[in-house]
Amino acid sequence: MSQLMIADRVPREELMTSGHVACPGCAAPIAMRMVLKALGPKTIVVMPASCWSIIAGPWPQSSLKVPLYHAAFETGAATASGVRAALDMQGDTETTVLVWAGDGGTFDIGLQALSGAAERNENILYCCYDNEAYMNTGIQRSSATPWGAATSTTPAVQPQSTHKKDILAILAAHRIPYAATATVAHPVDLLEKVTKARAIRGTRFLHILAPCPPGWKFEDDETIELARMAVRAGVFPLVEVEHGEHWRFTAEGAREPVGPYLRKQGRFRHLGEEQVRQIQAEVDRRWNAMRRRVESSESDEDGSLAEGG
Repeated sequence: MSQLMIADRVPREELMTSGHVACPGCAAPIAMRMVLKALGPKTIVVMPASCWSIIAGPWPQSSLKVPLYHAAFETGAATASGVRAALDMQGDTETTVLVWAGDGGTFDIGLQALSGAAERNENILYCCYDNEAYMNTGIQRSSATPWGAATSTTPAVQPQSTHKKDILAILAAHRIPYAATATVAHPVDLLEKVTKARAIRGTRFLHILAPCPPGWKFEDDETIELARMAVRAGVFPLVEVEHGEHWRFTAEGAREPVGPYLRKQGRFRHLGEEQVRQIQAEVDRRWNAMRRRVESSESDEDGSLAEGG
């Protein structure tokens, strides 16, 4: 798709201002800008502790043109549930309650509240912008940090020793109405998923890959390319799943080796060829598991259509 065609499909209204304090090249404000474009002004943002707690600007200032409610690290989904209940009591069914959290506040510290909200099928949209570590407090590892990555708590001499948590599968297991992955390198895909999620009632979850220049150790102008390479290498497939059962790829193409993606990032610079092969094997394993889910969904849908016909 040409840049002109993409521009034509991006809403013009800006609900995020300049003057935020994100690092140069940060994907997180790009993601927020696109999500708010799709949601529109009838949005309330609930934000647990994260990089975005700083990016938004110090109270009472804010770089967002919609209401913003800062919440404790572990309470994003619980706070949003309360905001949603208050709006419902006022008869406001149009405003979207958006939780905007990092991987620390989603995969780790906020998972209990998120799971509870998902189990209750609270009518909220939860977006995790995933930069794969606790970047705001010094680049410490999280359960979103990939195997082999160096962080301040998993240095190159003893890098991350466990694989990244499969947060999409965890949320899908709650059988929520809608869950999906997205990246800042695929704006139309992201906009379409947010628009789709906005129209659904119940808990919706978006997992957005957000490359971090200082944390991943790459040049500021390479953010979009890194996100694109993650998809091409199968590290971060673009998929959506409805009601925990119906899986679908939203972008497919020829798979590329994972090596170039890893070599572009300083956090993987210490890895040898054997370790790169181990990562490739894990990426292939996860990709094949995803493929089986998609194929199983397609088979089930074909069977349902045949029975209905």
